[in-house]
Amino acid sequence: MEPRRHKERRKKVQICVICVICGFFLFLTSRAYGVLEGERGASDVVKEENQPEFSKLFTIVIENKKDGKVIVKGDEETVVGRDYLIAPNIKDDEEKIIGTVLSAAGTVNKQGYTASGWARAGTVAATAVNAIHIKVAQSGEKGVLFSILPKEFYEKPKDYKSYYSSSSSIITDIPAGTLMFGGGFSPFIGNKVFLLKDGERIPIPENYSPVEGDVIEVSVEQPLPLPSQIEFENRFGGFIRLRYVNGEEKVIGQVLKPVAGVGRFDGSLYADVGRIRANHTGVICVSTSPVGQIGGFQIIPENHGMSAEMKFARLLTQWMVVGPPAVDDPSTEGTAPLFSYFIRPIYFPIDERGRTLEEMLDMYIVQVRKSNGEWERMPTVTGRVDDALLSVTHIRILFPIEADFLRQ
Repeated sequence: MEPRRHKERRKKVQICVICVICGFFLFLTSRAYGVLEGERGASDVVKEENQPEFSKLFTIVIENKKDGKVIVKGDEETVVGRDYLIAPNIKDDEEKIIGTVLSAAGTVNKQGYTASGWARAGTVAATAVNAIHIKVAQSGEKGVLFSILPKEFYEKPKDYKSYYSSSSSIITDIPAGTLMFGGGFSPFIGNKVFLLKDGERIPIPENYSPVEGDVIEVSVEQPLPLPSQIEFENRFGGFIRLRYVNGEEKVIGQVLKPVAGVGRFDGSLYADVGRIRANHTGVICVSTSPVGQIGGFQIIPENHGMSAEMKFARLLTQWMVVGPPAVDDPSTEGTAPLFSYFIRPIYFPIDERGRTLEEMLDMYIVQVRKSNGEWERMPTVTGRVDDALLSVTHIRILFPIEADFLRQ
């Protein structure tokens, strides 16, 4: 006979799921009179974030051949590369080898994941602890892609459900969750990608397909200024607030379906608790599990929530669905600051020496408030737990702190 406490918990989860589903269909009804399905773009309130100035940080150079080098180059007095795996500074025209290519890419994938269709050709379409995807062209509703992967994907992990294509991937010996896969050299969505060919540096052409021996460059640029945080009120109709260090604050969207549960998102295996696992033009994925375990939740824009690929987001509790601030504004796929330019999965685990101040300033960290209380660390939850975040009333993403601001 089922214990009483188990019955009560199961009933609680069932009520939670029913409320989330009902709320989702309520938001569909309310939005039906505003945005037409498929309409996407930036609302006026985030016009500046979608037309920012950029500061060049560094360049990632990848030789697409077996035993080819993966190099990071500094640019004009910028100081970058504060990663715990390598020497601390790269500046001027200094170069550092951060890895080696295990397997070259020999083709492109003409049918990428759905959200790749909202990225711009010739740019980074996704940045994550377990992959970097680069878009070269559009094919129907999806992007044509090639990828850069960490060493864990030299052979596809068993039962891996995320997007993966070995023939169109440059697989490196760099560990997932470090360096350009979630460490100090991670790119941003929208960073431009170039091909070094016949002594010239040219944008990746739309008909491009990787050939062994090609040299690829990712120009990592940061938008200016970076916000200090983005806060989500985790309720139906909750505000999404963007804040800057100078005190500026604005409402940039609304929560159309709150998150209540944690699920088995494969890439969270390589990300720590409260860390950005991935960001692309249709998702922010947050880990709730320690490295080596699986657990997390996702924040997605509304039209993506209605795609065939995301059908479970309409039925389960592990997804927060967000929309623009006004009912007649377009959906936010591929727009800043949530789904372009601003977020990357930088995080530095504590080792035997702890963390340096520079590392702490560079990190993106996700925190929560429970029952409108004080801000606290993301709870540690692994596996699928449908009501794990039911008491969470607020979620915020803390951005890196600019050292220059601290010196003022």
